[in-house]
Amino acid sequence: MTSFVSVWVSRPGDPPRRADDADRLHAAASTMKLAVLAALYRAADAGTVDLDALVPVVNGFASALGDGTRYQNDRTYDDEDEVWTRLGDAVPARWLARRMIVRSSNLATNVLLDLVGLPAVADAWRCAGAVNSVTARGIEDYAARDAGRDNVVTAADLAALLGALHLGTLAKPESCAEMLDLLAAQEWRQDLALGVPAGVRIAHKNGWMTGVRHSAGLVTPPDAEPYVIAVCTTSRGVPPPDYDERACRHIAELSAEAWRDRVLP
Repeated sequence: MTSFVSVWVSRPGDPPRRADDADRLHAAASTMKLAVLAALYRAADAGTVDLDALVPVVNGFASALGDGTRYQNDRTYDDEDEVWTRLGDAVPARWLARRMIVRSSNLATNVLLDLVGLPAVADAWRCAGAVNSVTARGIEDYAARDAGRDNVVTAADLAALLGALHLGTLAKPESCAEMLDLLAAQEWRQDLALGVPAGVRIAHKNGWMTGVRHSAGLVTPPDAEPYVIAVCTTSRGVPPPDYDERACRHIAELSAEAWRDRVLP
């Protein structure tokens, strides 16, 4: 497969056991939703957001440009439909968080991002120990994207965020545990999760768009210490039609290698 591939494998909070081009920047795709989730729960811990309070489900958002430009989500570009059926209603923030993670709802993401704000997401990245990843705009904020405001991640930073959740340092321990439970309920399991045996807990989030496929997760084996694995893949040039399928297979292979090495010190 002709692509840039970045890999990080480690025990949470430890130096990497494997780090291949792990600081390379990749377009974030939906892995940016990890930082939005962390920002939401950190706000709940601080008392500025009530996860059970009702939040209006709207499809109109202020651009990150801050010049009055507004944008909307395209329903056909979203991989989750249930949030769209609640458009015009109000639902708990906690419910939106679940749809953002388990089905990767773009609409839920932008509603929650509007609730917590971009600075809170940046703070979540930094508090996780991430040094290069940036969430600069909402999903489909094309005006901001065209002005150079890109959402980018690295494998090392995705691993750092998951490690901080496991260690309970990114939010209150009970909030970190709840976030990991959400990630363990992930329904898109066609990449990283295929590399571990059925029934093994893997709390993970993936992301994809044309020429991009990433996945990062915390694996909890029954016979070894938990470990974090993050893989980011980006096509070199125009991706072939089967790029995503091949990338999923490659990520699953890397996940299987990490699983086989799980008992190593």
